[in-house]
Amino acid sequence: MAKTKKQAAQAPQHGYEFGGPLGAAAITFGLPTLLTVFAFACNDVSGCPAPSLLHPKSLDLEALKQEVGWPEDGIWGLASWKAMGATLAYYLFSAILYRLLPGTEVEGVELSSGGRLKYKFNALASSMFTLVICAAGTYTQGADFPVWTFLADNYVQILTSNIILAFALAIYVYVSSFSVKPGNHEHRELAAGGHTGNMMYDFYIGRELNPRITIPLIGEIDIKEFIEVRPGLLGWILLNCAFVAKQYRLYGYVTDSIVFITVIQAIYVLDCHFMEPAILTTMDITTDGLGYMLCFGNIVWVPFMYTQQTRYLSTHPQRMGTAGIIGIGAILLTGFAIFRLSNLQKNIFRTNPNDPRVAHLKYMETKAGTRLLISGWWGIARHINYLGDWLQAWPYSLPTGMAGYQILSAGTNAAGAVTMLDGREVVPGEARGWGIVFTYFYVVYFAVLLIHRDGRDDEKCRRKYGEDWEKYKKIVRWRIVPYVY
Repeated sequence: MAKTKKQAAQAPQHGYEFGGPLGAAAITFGLPTLLTVFAFACNDVSGCPAPSLLHPKSLDLEALKQEVGWPEDGIWGLASWKAMGATLAYYLFSAILYRLLPGTEVEGVELSSGGRLKYKFNALASSMFTLVICAAGTYTQGADFPVWTFLADNYVQILTSNIILAFALAIYVYVSSFSVKPGNHEHRELAAGGHTGNMMYDFYIGRELNPRITIPLIGEIDIKEFIEVRPGLLGWILLNCAFVAKQYRLYGYVTDSIVFITVIQAIYVLDCHFMEPAILTTMDITTDGLGYMLCFGNIVWVPFMYTQQTRYLSTHPQRMGTAGIIGIGAILLTGFAIFRLSNLQKNIFRTNPNDPRVAHLKYMETKAGTRLLISGWWGIARHINYLGDWLQAWPYSLPTGMAGYQILSAGTNAAGAVTMLDGREVVPGEARGWGIVFTYFYVVYFAVLLIHRDGRDDEKCRRKYGEDWEKYKKIVRWRIVPYVY
């Protein structure tokens, strides 16, 4: 059968990203290791970081194991059937809510090979249903609500369970992708940059663009859209709440800093759920295949890396005060306004360029038939929304201050210590400042992520628009930060 023009559009070769096969392998095995190291190195047993890590020249492995709470049965203690069972039950519960709760059906963007997929959106309803149950449980049982105690007490094992699931899901969609047939069978197609022929790279980047699975009694689920907005994002909120409850169990009170972070991150997640249909125009849905990168990123990296601050504060409480809340809140609101208003402007323009809210904006016509905004938010920088997103990252870390603490035995009577209900004392000590490796890692990582994502989008647009893209870049000069980058 002769190729159609749309099918031929898929043909251009895409070079390797993320350092190619070696980079993909390093990320695939390196990031799970990093999260596990973070879980032990910053702990509620000896400190953050563990005291021995501050003196690497005299490091004793056995002493370090005691300080970080290494499992008695070694590496096997990193996982448990109980944690795996609970994790699977959580995913199943999320899938059931997806199927049973009412939602809105929306068509996605047109596939490069023709046709559109339908999506059901009810992530906000699903999350609110779950959170109401947890709120009721907390109201009746307080900080000892079993969900909170289980998450905090089995943190490492739950982390391991999700890592295992990420690998299992990535393997499944990789193998399944080889059943994609030419001719747009059931609207299935391979991602343009996901079938290079290198197994390691394709496994990581994702071969199939929109894999779906049919589960008995539940029905069909778009796997990528499901994991993008449901279990990982809601898990982010649930873990934060578990650490708030843990702080109360340890100290008998809850500080403004941990509440502030938990609330603003919950708003961020619920706002994402409220704007769920907007995901259909993102690179993750329209361009990237579903591979290990998105599987791990959505169900492991997001809920476990993004909660490092509340995990830290659960053991080392900090008070922000009114001035701190106002200052950090101003940074947050500025970032949120830039992020939300710019994205809203783009979505309105794409949906209806004659809408009165965007009809006054200037744009550039391209040979590809697409209009590129060159005024308004998108005339300031090509990814002005990324600046807003990054500004929102700072209020997640700033409440931890000059992070770092040591946990001393009861009765030490150290100056400036905060005392747990069991008598143990927590002081900054010589760990002061070293904890920022854990609590500010997100800010640095997110900057690198956004810069890399900008580069990927630039390459995609260069291939799509050719000379028009170069003309566009001369008009809108700045990538993310006006007059800086």
